[in-house]
Parts: sequence; C-alpha cells; structure tokens
Amino acid sequence: MSRKNIAMMIFMLVATLLLTGCWDVTEPQRMYYVQGVGVDYEDNEYITYLQIINFATVAKTEQANPDAAPTEIGQARGKTVEEAIYKLYRSMDQDVFWGHMTFLLFSEKALQNEHAISVIDTFLRFRETRYHIWVYCTQDPIEDVLLVSPLLKRSPTAAKLSNPKNIAEQNSFVDPINLRQLVIGLNEPSYEISIPYVTINKNWETEQEDTTETSFSGVGVLSKDSFKGFIKGQAARGIEWMSDETNQAEVTVQLNNDEQDHLTVDIKKLSVNVKPIVHNNQAAFDVLLKFNVVLNGFKGKLSSDEVREKVSAEIKKEIMDTFKKGLEMDTDVFRLSEYLYRNNVKVWKKVEQDGKIPLTEDSIRKIDIHINKISPGRKTFAETIEE
Repeated sequence: MSRKNIAMMIFMLVATLLLTGCWDVTEPQRMYYVQGVGVDYEDNEYITYLQIINFATVAKTEQANPDAAPTEIGQARGKTVEEAIYKLYRSMDQDVFWGHMTFLLFSEKALQNEHAISVIDTFLRFRETRYHIWVYCTQDPIEDVLLVSPLLKRSPTAAKLSNPKNIAEQNSFVDPINLRQLVIGLNEPSYEISIPYVTINKNWETEQEDTTETSFSGVGVLSKDSFKGFIKGQAARGIEWMSDETNQAEVTVQLNNDEQDHLTVDIKKLSVNVKPIVHNNQAAFDVLLKFNVVLNGFKGKLSSDEVREKVSAEIKKEIMDTFKKGLEMDTDVFRLSEYLYRNNVKVWKKVEQDGKIPLTEDSIRKIDIHINKISPGRKTFAETIEE
C-alpha cells in the first residue's frame, strides 16, 4: 500500500472519530408520547390533563398486550396552562414528546373563561405540536372522557377523538374541527366557530362489564370574545343539513299522521348552496339543498311524492329549529354572515355589527329542497315505491 493511501486511511479514521452522530437524541423507548390534552378551569386556576400513550399497545390495531394500560392520565393545576404542564414534567421520569398530540378537549368552564383563546394560542405556538389537532368541548368530567378506551380494546390511537373522520362516511352529524380551521373561523365573519360537543355514551357492554364510548352530541359555539353556549341533541340536527361535508345522514319521518308509523331514510351526496339576497341594504338568504334518498326498510307501498314531501318538510324543520336556537344564543350558527361577506362585501360592511350581520327568524327567506333520486334499496319483499 502506498504512503498516499495510508495517509488517506488515517485521515478518514480521524475524521470518523470527530463525527457527533445522534449522541444527543433521546431514544424512542425513553420518551412519553402525548396523545390528548384536556383543559378545565376552577378557582381561578387551569387544570391541565395529559393523556399519555403506551406504545406497547399500538404495535397492532388490536391491543398487543392486554395487561398493559393503553393510556395514563396526569393532571396538575396552575395559573396558566404552561405552569400546569411544567408541574407535570416534574412528576415524570422520561422526556415528553408532543409531536403525536391529536386532540385538545375543553370543559365548559375553560371555554367560558376569557383566556380560552390564549390556551389555543399556546398549542399553536409550541414548535412540536401541529395545526391538525382536533378540538372538542364537553360538559362531562374531562378525566372520564380521556379514560374512555376504543371498543373491543383496540389501540388508543384508534379512538374516536383521535380519528373523528373514521365514522364520517356512515354518520356525519357534526363536522370535526382542527386548530387550523378554528383559527380561520375566528378570524373571518362571523368570527365564531362551532366546536364538536362530546359526551360519554354508555350503550355498550361485554360479558364481563359495561363499556363506554365517546359520542358527538352537538356543538359548542366559541367567538373571539366569549363562549356562546351549546346546541345539543335534536336541536343541533340542522347543522348537518347545512354542510357540504356531510357524506351520509339519516332522517326519520312520520307517515300517514300515524304516531306509530315511521320511516327512516339515508341522505347521501348532499350539496348545499346558500345565496344572499340584498334589498335596500338588507340581506336575506335562500337555501338550496340537493341530495339522494335511500329507503332501507318500510312496510306497505309508498309514492315517491310522499317520500319527497315528508323528507323535505322534516329537513326544513330541523334547519329552522337549529337556526332559531342559534338566534336565542346570539350566534350565527350557519355562518350566514360569511356568505354575504364573500358575495357582497360592500353591503356586509354597511350592515355588519361586531363582525356579524343582524339576523332574525326571517333572515332565511326560503329553503328549497331538490331530491335527485329515491332508491328503494335491495328489493326483498313485495312492497316497493311507486313513482
């Protein structure tokens, strides 16, 4: 070997010794991973909950080790959310990684507090978190909601709060909202945003015990300046009919004025068009809905005209019921102000008050519903639908 080659090998060995590599990086098994955060407010203090994932249970879709706790919940109090989090740091024995955080859950008191926006800003500014963090609100105890495990003991990463889109194809009751959408909603007319309202559902059980699951049961309406309140249950049904994000939903109607004779149909391929109508610097709105209807089960013979009439009437009623509930709370639940802002900003500037246009029950001038197609589904019995 020549002296030149020997010198080159010595140089390469010395250079290799000078490389730092990844010596300062924490190994994955030596970190805790935050999946969700809950925020409550009591006695002028924030109560912050951290949901920590056990990655021993997420190697597969089903729980890999049934004896391992899928998650653990830590909580601490502080004058700010940051102070509470630092108190939790002191009680931990490993580093905490925030890059897997998927949702943020607010209690009613936390939303009512005037600093709710600053809490959201905390997670937006933190370098490890992402904008695609889902945001929810609840009136149930935060800790109870965070301790809910997915059905069939599946991985905690499959939980509904972490993956709200999983059920959207079958049931689109409330659109999920992430931090990015929340910021946009609060910074554009009507400067309000509807946050999915979460409850604990106790409809499930196994041979050994009753089990629970989370359920989307309405919305909480947050503005830049205050929390307006909740629209829950049946009163919130109109929200899904005013959203193009609705993939599939159901509506139940009463037939033949018989309280015991009902029909449930699927609503598919919903299209929503809201048109502002301006007259003498006053705005009203015409709503046009288009969708398909699928009949799953019914007895006797039905005419397509009867189905169209009943379904249209029920959906119109649910839209107006939700709209009126929003007016009671002084909130523009369908964001009609934004439709006018996009369509005619000059008129919007003339009539807006604190970012919203004045609304009354007559602001929705009419609701037109066009049912593109009625499908009777798979024909098993003699009963069918008459055209």
